[in-house]
Amino acid sequence: MHIDLSKHRAIVSGSTAGIGFAIAVGLARAGAAIVINGRSEASTIEAVRRLSELVPDARADGIAADLASAAGANYFVSKAGAADIVVNNLGIYGPKPFAEITDAEWDHYFEVNVMSGVRLARHYFPKMLAANWGRIVFVSSESALQIPAEMIHYGMTKTAQLAIARGLAELTAGTGVTVNSVLPGPTRSEGVATFLSEMAKSRGVSEAEIEQGFFAEARPSSLLRRFASVEEVANMVVYVASEQAAATNGAALRVDGGVVRAIV
Repeated sequence: MHIDLSKHRAIVSGSTAGIGFAIAVGLARAGAAIVINGRSEASTIEAVRRLSELVPDARADGIAADLASAAGANYFVSKAGAADIVVNNLGIYGPKPFAEITDAEWDHYFEVNVMSGVRLARHYFPKMLAANWGRIVFVSSESALQIPAEMIHYGMTKTAQLAIARGLAELTAGTGVTVNSVLPGPTRSEGVATFLSEMAKSRGVSEAEIEQGFFAEARPSSLLRRFASVEEVANMVVYVASEQAAATNGAALRVDGGVVRAIV
């Protein structure tokens, strides 16, 4: 299968590192023009530079904006211009006991993980319908289906993304627009790699042993039995954004290494 996105322009939120950056690289390699987004000017400029090194013929712009606020999202879309692929990847996570999660933290997680995607979709979705072609992808998580007891606020936002994506997909009936969710499982992002390295040093063992212990204790249902690479997650997003994925719509597509024990 040859995926050619040279006629398309893609926005990837939260794309200066990790899964978001890998998605931007994957889309660029397929020929799409890319808009990278980060919260700081420095990280956004650096991400565009790195992308240009990895994909020398890439057409890439960077826009620093905080999509967790209405003002930041309005600024972003005013600068970003047209796009027919929107990947809502921006997200935060962190463990915290349920009783200690404040109202402000609940609001903050919802604004970052959910409303950032709502704001971009609200702007671009009607334009996609008018053009009769478009792709919106929400990067959710296996935590949307198996809510982690230590991150209930995070799991809630990931489930909310599934609801929004499916609801928007219902509005695309009979058109060339699709809306899907991609659900990564444990993934070796920069943050995870750093955590593994530090944990291994503190315990005087190898990173491989730490990884094996994690899957034995925290994710025993994993069939992959290792962290997925960010590229493996990005590959699914690139496919969903392609012309070839026209019949994939309203779906929650798992890249979770088999962590979720469900047939559907």
